[in-house]
Amino acid sequence: MKIILYGDSLMAGYGLPEQEHLSSQLEMDLKFNYNLETLVVNGSVSGDTSSSGLNRIEWTLQDSVDLVILSLGANDMLRGIDPKVIKNNLQKIINIIQEKNIDIIIAGMQSPKSYGDIYKTKFDNIYFELAKENNLLIMPFLLEGVALNPALNQSDGKHPNFQGIKIISENLSKYINQKQIN
Repeated sequence: MKIILYGDSLMAGYGLPEQEHLSSQLEMDLKFNYNLETLVVNGSVSGDTSSSGLNRIEWTLQDSVDLVILSLGANDMLRGIDPKVIKNNLQKIINIIQEKNIDIIIAGMQSPKSYGDIYKTKFDNIYFELAKENNLLIMPFLLEGVALNPALNQSDGKHPNFQGIKIISENLSKYINQKQIN
């Protein structure tokens, strides 16, 4: 099975050596925990927004792919982009992936409370709405158990270190296995 991680720096391995990237750890976790032989391709780009992800999705899907893990929107949120625009871009990405009969797991993000309750609610709900509207399996929060924990993040406090990557991989592998069973 060929899986593409399609996100931003949180999935791309920002600040980490390649052997510590999520793609490498996820391949190992899927094999060890679920006996799933996979090729996990790191199709994530640091700094990507939903708009830049939309611009490169066709190119990314040129080869045969079985599953896309979609997790974009964090950089949009950091720029204060309207959640309607983010959702629209993500929906277009989903449409392109689905037109190619490729399965999708959407991995959500969360806005900090400092952006205000209204923005936080609208942003956080994007992923649940898209999952429901497109009948997608959702991992509610990519950084579950990792966000805001200094021991699991690099010195910038935003990007996971290798210990954080291990937790993200373990969490994500459960969703991939669930997708395989269904």
